[in-house]
Amino acid sequence: MSGEDTQKPSTALVLPGGGARGAFQVGVLKALAELMPKGSSNPFEVISGTSAGAINSVVLASKARRFRVAVAELERVWGNFHCEQVFRTDNWTMLKSSLHWMASIVLGGFLVGTPKSLLDNSPLRALLSRNVRFPRIEDAIDCGYLDAVAVTAASYSSARSTSFFQGSPEHKDWSRTRRVGIREGLHLDHLMASIAVPMIFPPQLLHGGYFGDGAMRQATPLSSAIHLGADRILVLGVRDETADKEADPSLPPQHPSFGQIAGYMLDTLFMDGLYSDLERMTRINQLIDSVAPQNRKGPMRRMRAIDTMLIVPSKDLRVIAYEHRMQLPFAVRSLLRGIGGRGPSENRLLSFLMFEEAYTRELIELGYQDAMKVREPLLDFVSGAEVPRLFAPDWIKKDLSAFQTD
Repeated sequence: MSGEDTQKPSTALVLPGGGARGAFQVGVLKALAELMPKGSSNPFEVISGTSAGAINSVVLASKARRFRVAVAELERVWGNFHCEQVFRTDNWTMLKSSLHWMASIVLGGFLVGTPKSLLDNSPLRALLSRNVRFPRIEDAIDCGYLDAVAVTAASYSSARSTSFFQGSPEHKDWSRTRRVGIREGLHLDHLMASIAVPMIFPPQLLHGGYFGDGAMRQATPLSSAIHLGADRILVLGVRDETADKEADPSLPPQHPSFGQIAGYMLDTLFMDGLYSDLERMTRINQLIDSVAPQNRKGPMRRMRAIDTMLIVPSKDLRVIAYEHRMQLPFAVRSLLRGIGGRGPSENRLLSFLMFEEAYTRELIELGYQDAMKVREPLLDFVSGAEVPRLFAPDWIKKDLSAFQTD
């Protein structure tokens, strides 16, 4: 935070997607809630989420008056998850889905039609309908506990990333190349659109067209928070690993399975855009900081540097998912084996779909412990104290070191 700032910066919380990995975000939020005084309201002026992060965002927004209560509600749900609460796992449904896909491929879509998705997530819709109170979002905004909340989805018809947001009156729609912001009251269909992972969950009809997971076209996942006025952004990522080790050249290469490819696709969807956006922001911050405020002219006068704090898991979530793989219902394990085999390369997909309490509880605890390791910088960040432009794990700062001046 630069010296010319005299008022408390507007702080945003950005929650990327990640399927079952979203439990890690709950653990970080749990630590923050404990570090803040009892009875504290939501500490973030802006909350922005995508996919599973969108669910966490809306729950926080709907209970913004009491931050600790909101986080406790998230922990209660995530800590007691079972796959059947997210998608149908009974043997008949799994068998029918497998046969439908096979018949559609063999018959070219004739007679049986083309399947809409691999899994049926109607149980998740029912769960969200029971637990999320959307009208309370407007109450939180009117009472000043929140300035804006955004949920991002991707339009299949326009191929644009669309951030649906609800906020105070000064926030207006925006339009950029391949991304738009639309102001309207959030409801259940927005969440179902944002979490509609391609091929895995069915797309959602919204605004006269079909939408899918918001990460699909989200090249700039931090932009919604910036459009909504954020001066600093806390990002709770869900990917821990750097690039995998190179394969042993003495061994013959293994052809990737469908499960391995799907896992890589999800990993790319949920996190690669975030790291690219961080790199871009670091460059812009360096440019702004290199020019004294009194010498900034033209478009640069309207630009502002953004402080960013990134918290990601300290352990490989793929390994944790593999340790709990037997907790999955038999029908789901059979389906995953059918599309991915038994090799460790399929653990990436498993880590996204492991909606089982043994796994999610371990991720909550991991998030809690990782947040407590940086408790002082975390509190400084949300309280408006002076902080570095970028606070992130060393391996991320190393990747961005070419753009750092200090």
